[in-house]
Amino acid sequence: MKTETIENRPYAVIAVGDSAELRRTLTQEDIDLFAAASGDYNPTHVDEGYVQESQLGPLTAHSMWGGALFSSVLGNLLPGPGTVYRSQTLRFHRPIQLGDIVTVKVTAKEKQADRIVLFDCQCLTQTGEAVITGMAEVIAPAEKIVRSQVDLPGFEKHHREVFENLIALGDELDPCPTAIAHPCDESSLKAAVEGAKAGFILPTLVGPQAKILAVADKYDLDLSGLDIIDVPHSHAAADKAVELARHGEVEMLMKGSLHTDEIMGAVVSSSTGLRTERRLSHAFIMDVPTYPKPLIISDAAINIFPNLDDKRDICQNAIDLAHAFRIETPKVAVLSAVETVRTKIPSTIEAAALCKMAERGQITGAILDGPLAMDNAISKKAAETKGIVSVVAGDADILIAPDLEAGNILVKQLAFLANADGAGLVLGAKVPIVLTSRADSLRVKLASCAVGKLRVYYRRRNQGG
Repeated sequence: MKTETIENRPYAVIAVGDSAELRRTLTQEDIDLFAAASGDYNPTHVDEGYVQESQLGPLTAHSMWGGALFSSVLGNLLPGPGTVYRSQTLRFHRPIQLGDIVTVKVTAKEKQADRIVLFDCQCLTQTGEAVITGMAEVIAPAEKIVRSQVDLPGFEKHHREVFENLIALGDELDPCPTAIAHPCDESSLKAAVEGAKAGFILPTLVGPQAKILAVADKYDLDLSGLDIIDVPHSHAAADKAVELARHGEVEMLMKGSLHTDEIMGAVVSSSTGLRTERRLSHAFIMDVPTYPKPLIISDAAINIFPNLDDKRDICQNAIDLAHAFRIETPKVAVLSAVETVRTKIPSTIEAAALCKMAERGQITGAILDGPLAMDNAISKKAAETKGIVSVVAGDADILIAPDLEAGNILVKQLAFLANADGAGLVLGAKVPIVLTSRADSLRVKLASCAVGKLRVYYRRRNQGG
């Protein structure tokens, strides 16, 4: 996460082999800001569709954005403040695509006289593919410097680290065995392939083999090493994927190009499904540029008008997911239109009841407060203005919506008005279910896989907790 200060490593303490890196996701906002700052609106630089259609070379604004990140690492991390950039030589191997999660790394290769240091430069995608390589020459600072970060006038600092930080939590974990139900379009099959390359999942593709191979051939997707279970149609794919999970052959499900009702119908089957004693619920894990940490919103996709017992399970499912992110005691805001209990607004009564249930141990592992209006849940200033004294108010990790309509509207407001991304996961079944839309970006789908993997490892540690 961002820090208040930055500090350097002077020339004398830098050793050959020292390295520093940062991880970023390329968004449309980055491309727009890059174009605005440089004044370069050439469509070969800013229009990804133009680049793809014309099959141009890799030197686009997307790649130049990646190249600029080396300056950030050298100027902020290694050597850091006081560094003088002398020269740089880069080779661009392919364009960085919107949604790519890149790791930009510099490694000290050689120290020369007059405080000159040569650095190897490498930019890797989430799959480990090198998209930019090269060399930088700098004059390292002579003395230690610690300074505050500078807010640039005219630009709003947006956080874009939430998904990257979550992904980093699982970097050292083995990929999770995952059944992908009916991956018969480019979007779902590419997500499976890229998720495997990134080490998030170990996919088993379940669907009509001929269709899967045809999609792979059409879009040049390498299925080497991936198992395919041939079934005739999407209904059979859903049933087979659920069967694999029920028998413990996979630990996660992922929706392909079939309809949500098909896979969820197989999941909730009373005789052959994946039900547990918990109510199934959906959680959006939101990366909101103006909020400094993951924001879990539930339930905005499955339970239309949940009753109090349902909401108890919705809360507990979301809490367990937060624990998988290593949030030891998540703060849960139970939302309503107002922050006081009113008999004419039933959601305020249920919010208060949920808080009492948490006090009595019926909901565990978190701090609950409610009813809270949205502003009080995420803004300390709003809570203080209204005289609300609460450790949850203004700092929520989890938002519990009063019903599906409210939750769904909230998620879409954040997506379209605040440029937020939302990874999606179904909880409460025997295995987590990655439930994304065909319209979701690759970044969102990969983040959903990574979040699912964290939930699987949490379950392993807690044996179904």
